[in-house]
Amino acid sequence: MLTRKQYELLMFIHERVRESGIPPSFDEMKEALDLKSKSGIHRLITALEERGFLRRMEKRARALEIIKLPDNVSETLRPATTRSQAQRMSPGRQIRGETRTSADTRAAGTPRRAMGDGEGAINVPLVGRIAAGTPIEALQNKMADVPVPSGMIGRGDHYALEVTGDSMINAGILDGDTVIIQEVDSANTGEIVVALVDNAEATLKRLRRRGDSIALEAANPAYETRLYGADRVRVQGKLVGLIRRY
Repeated sequence: MLTRKQYELLMFIHERVRESGIPPSFDEMKEALDLKSKSGIHRLITALEERGFLRRMEKRARALEIIKLPDNVSETLRPATTRSQAQRMSPGRQIRGETRTSADTRAAGTPRRAMGDGEGAINVPLVGRIAAGTPIEALQNKMADVPVPSGMIGRGDHYALEVTGDSMINAGILDGDTVIIQEVDSANTGEIVVALVDNAEATLKRLRRRGDSIALEAANPAYETRLYGADRVRVQGKLVGLIRRY
């Protein structure tokens, strides 16, 4: 038997994973349940683990796996129940398949997930690996083609990169993910971009303009923000989507 808060947290995590493939952060869970501190979330997650509903995966950030749902949540009723609850907990976020579509989510730079094959696919060249951490070597030549849902592709040219490192985990970008990049040479402050530093090293970071300088900001407190002169950083594209294989 779950308490009301345990049930609400379990269903919130379940719907978020179904919506985006990524569990919510502790801050998001705290806000959704209207709790004053993250310690309350920790206690609820521990209780759900002990009851066999939830499992935490070690050495992975935000790694929560739903093992089972309450018996009174049937398979046929689950989508309607969890959608209404998610909308109540997260006002303004629309849920459509496996893609986050609210304007505020896109503005924050949260990647959109690939939908099913029925949406139609466009082949995008996979051109190498990109560091979400310490910058690594610049982009390479085409390695393969990646089928990408057509709804993820906008105007212009696009390419794909395999992510290495964990500096963007709080933006929902994990080591081993494939990011879809729109090829542009400029970006607005706050957008996640592929930045080429000193024409030698490429990295995936959130771009911030600070006067005549450019800050490349990680989404992981373990990494510091790096500040460069504007002439040292060249934007090679901006993030428009993400594909994850399990």
